Amino acid sequence: MSGPLGYSLASYVRSSRTLSNWLKPIAIWYADLSGYRKVGLRYDDLLVEERPDVQRALTRLTPREAYDRAFRFKRASQISVLHKELPKSEWIKPEEDIRYLKPHVLEVVKEDQERRVWDTVNVVRK
Repeated sequence: MSGPLGYSLASYVRSSRTLSNWLKPIAIWYADLSGYRKVGLRYDDLLVEERPDVQRALTRLTPREAYDRAFRFKRASQISVLHKELPKSEWIKPEEDIRYLKPHVLEVVKEDQERRVWDTVNVVRK
């Protein structure tokens, strides 16, 4: 979501140290409240896989990242079936909840934008 000048609210919040320090505890509380860490998932596991850019980004994961992702999904499914949570020692900690897929998604989006520019370039003969 971007504003009238092309700036997003998130980038504005990150640029303001005071606003960022004020909103960070709320963001951490909200992430804890959502419960995905209690079943062993990371934030990027929640991205919608049906999007073409996410599908292409998933093919760029290392074999270890792909295995870990599949393991987290299987474990979360099992936990969901049992209507339980993981033991607190196995919850994903906020410092472990790194964005492993976002860099690949951004790279795919950037390549798509570049491809669109090159596909619509007008060649003029002199």
